[in-house]
Amino acid sequence: QVQLVESGGGLVQPGGSLTLSCAASGTIFSIYSMAWYRQAPGNNRELVAVITERGMTTLPNSVKGRDTISRDNAKNMIWLHMDGLKPEDTAIYSCSGLIVPYSGGNHDSHWGQGTQVTVSS
Repeated sequence: QVQLVESGGGLVQPGGSLTLSCAASGTIFSIYSMAWYRQAPGNNRELVAVITERGMTTLPNSVKGRDTISRDNAKNMIWLHMDGLKPEDTAIYSCSGLIVPYSGGNHDSHWGQGTQVTVSS
């Protein structure tokens, strides 16, 4: 079994900063790419940031320059640091990972439960 657990969400004022964490645990041999997604009420889920096993990152224009994704392969963790938060960043943020459970095994996509981020004065 594999589990992804996010933490670090909360209420922050516009212009503020927040760092989210995601820890993967369980039967893990390796993890390919990991990512952060968000979904606001009434909206589709959207990609926030992706990081490969080697640390290459991709962020959409909506957050580029404000958000940073980082990763520690030894700890099976990723972080999302968000600066200059706006009310439109309010959403449930979830992490995902393409995880290989054992050597020679196939990778599967796993998701966390999500953490709420609310940007409001």
